[in-house]
Amino acid sequence: MRKVILVSTLAVAVIFASCTTRQKVVVPPKPIVPIIPENIMGRGLVSAEQLSAFLLGVNQQMDTEFVENLSRFYVEEAAAEGVNHDVAFSQMCLETGFLRFGNLVTPDMNNFCGLGAIDAEHPGERFSTPRIGVRAHIQHLKAYATEEPLKQDLVDPRYKWVKKGIAPTIQGLTGKWAMDPDYDRKINGVLTRLYDEAFEK
Repeated sequence: MRKVILVSTLAVAVIFASCTTRQKVVVPPKPIVPIIPENIMGRGLVSAEQLSAFLLGVNQQMDTEFVENLSRFYVEEAAAEGVNHDVAFSQMCLETGFLRFGNLVTPDMNNFCGLGAIDAEHPGERFSTPRIGVRAHIQHLKAYATEEPLKQDLVDPRYKWVKKGIAPTIQGLTGKWAMDPDYDRKINGVLTRLYDEAFEK
């Protein structure tokens, strides 16, 4: 009888211990997708790794290392001038067809925003490296967004032609940067896809 009681007591103790030490399964909250920014100046929310993953998900033919470096350039160059890199990167994706190009500008030009692309005789500006091409894009975008001076040496040959601060918002780019009446909505469309990809996983 004593053995039965001892075994029963031991069994209860084991069950009680296992119940008390069992940890609760905590389900992490689902990330909240940010609101699409209105202003060009500001701070981006998406990491360089997320930018490259997004672009490579759309254009799987691109060289991974090139896209990763380009994404990092956008984060770094935009931060240097106070431009929202989410906005600049999304505009680049729109302007280049996610680096497929296909119009006047060709990949070897390192021109990621159609700078100076008018016609066959004026296909656009050329830049020596991808980083310089990104820097020119950021500087041109900043010229539209604010009257604040550049922080880095000027590399954008068309910077002087922009009326500074003429378009501080994405919506303001329509009719100024591009004549397409849906230009801002197209940039916002890319931004929406970017945020959905980056924050819903």
